[in-house]
Amino acid sequence: MSVTLPNIKYILLDIEGTTSDIQFVHQVMFPYSRERLEQFVLSHKNLEEVVEAINLTQQTVKAEQGQDIDLEGAIATLLEWIDRDRKHPALKSIQGLIWKEGFETGAFNAHIYPDVKPKLEEWTRSGLKLGIYSSGSIATQKMFFSHTVEGDLTPLFSNYFDLTTGSKKEAISYEQISDVLGLAPNKIVFFSDVPAELVAAREKGLQVVHVKREGTESWSDVPEVESFQEISISQT
Repeated sequence: MSVTLPNIKYILLDIEGTTSDIQFVHQVMFPYSRERLEQFVLSHKNLEEVVEAINLTQQTVKAEQGQDIDLEGAIATLLEWIDRDRKHPALKSIQGLIWKEGFETGAFNAHIYPDVKPKLEEWTRSGLKLGIYSSGSIATQKMFFSHTVEGDLTPLFSNYFDLTTGSKKEAISYEQISDVLGLAPNKIVFFSDVPAELVAAREKGLQVVHVKREGTESWSDVPEVESFQEISISQT
């Protein structure tokens, strides 16, 4: 498979299943945060970011279930959200703080597919701008790409977007990103392994490419690649 993309100025990238093996996140990062979440929250319960995350968790439970929960209940809810892989800002904030410790202490380094770094460097040399759009917090994204098996890749990226922009499966999020970048949507290409995200981006006029890594089902509605090396980009 090969894909040629015309008239591109900006490349927007998903992480899990696109630049990095989703199994690294689910088999390494998620268990690491789950194992440490309760003790981390109890040990840092006065830290501003933790206080905000716990408050947001309590507000969500109140809104969705009509229940008031204490700190213990909030911790139990966060653990449940990990098990359900819920993309909730409070959980992502707490996980980000825990993962930060993991990266900085060398407990793990982020997985990157071998075809990714060379292609990102090639695109950057050609004058293209690169950005990340992930459900993980911006702080986590920066920590992830600064501690990869291929070294620090953060110099390659100009922007990071997370759930504060909106859900990756909602079209309005991609309109907001194009507004922030000051680019017409059709000048931006979004790479993801999730069809619903690509549908949302395409609805707002972005060019899209489905990344089919090992374990990802093929989806023929849009251009598809198995490696970044199959992608050719023209800026005219």
